[in-house]
Amino acid sequence: MGRLILAILSDILEGIAIVVIVLWALPAIDVHLPLAGLIALMVVWGAYSVITYRIGSRALRRKQVVGLPRMVGSRGKVVSPLAPEGLVRIRDELWVAKSANGEMKSGGKVIVVGQDGLKLVVRDSSSTDDLEPTE
Repeated sequence: MGRLILAILSDILEGIAIVVIVLWALPAIDVHLPLAGLIALMVVWGAYSVITYRIGSRALRRKQVVGLPRMVGSRGKVVSPLAPEGLVRIRDELWVAKSANGEMKSGGKVIVVGQDGLKLVVRDSSSTDDLEPTE
């Protein structure tokens, strides 16, 4: 509720600033905007404010999707050979990974099956699935 009140107050202050600029600052440099233009500008600004508030609120409510415990089941691609450790790319992030089933070459598809400290434990997924990895 506090965020909503703050958003409304900041929108009112921004609106006042636009009115001041259009009615006093622009005429001072000999630029004149008709009243219909000011009204249209305020309507567009109000719509922009509502849309950005809704998008921002939705983003703040979304659960975080990072971290080792949430990586189990994610698919990726081997970046540097896993012999038995190397790098994998999962969700556009590079992770240090350890192979659960032997050596893997670069470019191979993997699926995360667990974690070992700060390393992901992965296994080959190309033999069980033809799905594209999340890169």
